[in-house]
Amino acid sequence: MKKIAILGSTGSIGTQTLEIVRDNPDLQVVGLAAGANIDLLEKQVREFRPRLVSLQSEADCRKLKTRLADLEVQVIPGMEGLLGIAEMEESEILVTAIVGMIGIRPTIAAINRHKDIALANKETLVTAGHIIMPLAAEMGVSILPVDSEHSAIFQSLQGEHRDRVSKLLITASGGPFRGRSRQDLDNVELEDALKHPNWSMGHKITIDSATLVNKGLEVMEAKWLFDVDLDRIQVVVHPQSIIHSMVEYVDGGIIAQLGTPDMKLPIQYALFYPDRRPMAGKRVDFFELGNITFEKPDVETFAGLKLAMRAAAEGGSVPTVFNAANEKAVNLFLNRRIRFLQIPEMIEMCMDAHRKIENPGVEEILKTEQETYELIRSKFNII
Repeated sequence: MKKIAILGSTGSIGTQTLEIVRDNPDLQVVGLAAGANIDLLEKQVREFRPRLVSLQSEADCRKLKTRLADLEVQVIPGMEGLLGIAEMEESEILVTAIVGMIGIRPTIAAINRHKDIALANKETLVTAGHIIMPLAAEMGVSILPVDSEHSAIFQSLQGEHRDRVSKLLITASGGPFRGRSRQDLDNVELEDALKHPNWSMGHKITIDSATLVNKGLEVMEAKWLFDVDLDRIQVVVHPQSIIHSMVEYVDGGIIAQLGTPDMKLPIQYALFYPDRRPMAGKRVDFFELGNITFEKPDVETFAGLKLAMRAAAEGGSVPTVFNAANEKAVNLFLNRRIRFLQIPEMIEMCMDAHRKIENPGVEEILKTEQETYELIRSKFNII
């Protein structure tokens, strides 16, 4: 019996992880954390019977505790709850499907307790990769990528020597606005940005895909995950989303991982690595597919990717500013308070205003995040 804990159990990755648990009776859930979705978390607790659960607010936790009075389950709010779940003695692997830099401390706590990490919280490595990866190596902990692109690279590296890698090729669908000009994007509506052509994801990551910010975050994450310099990571637009990413080796050979656009495969691969297990679902039909195509990303129209590459190159605390500014800007766009093209404008403004910290610790990372939020509030008169 493999025991797992999940941070972000009510989101897209979390719910799909629990689908895999249903199909694999030798998986047991011991801890669940969610943001504010009390109703769904209650259903999950009743089905999977974890020992410890968490919601962000104390008020929500009190409500949940009342609802679950008939069960033996501990309910702890906020960061205390996240850390408690991360450090559970009985868990073997922590699925970090939580959104944002709130995932940094629980990830570090789990690594310090020698838990393997099924990583779906890209912000953790984007902002604190210089802390996380050395710590994982010191503790003998595996960081198993759940993002489809990083899982594809991870799978394509199996059985190969890392020092023989020439280049990582990260594929991108191009999002809902692929081929559009900046003028076309000037007045796009929220509903348009949320219509991803291939993937079903949460709202934040769907907007990140539309701006190509997500690809920039993935480049930064890949740098830390696979210890590869930025100039050896290339983004390739692949509209069909069948090739999830590729690795080019020094002899020119390229190994790719292909599959349908479904997150359950990378989740299951991370949970059972190095084993592969049967999984129901649609398979790629190459005759139905017909062809696959590739394009260069348009970094002038989609400035988010260009800014991400700049942040990654500058390093230090700059990726934290990039990530925090994007999180705030996306939240404002989702609430219809700014236009789509203002997202990269806000990011660039914050990056230009920031004074870089060369090697930030966790407290400095979190302080930089708050300073970035405050800069946006003051500059754009946002309450």
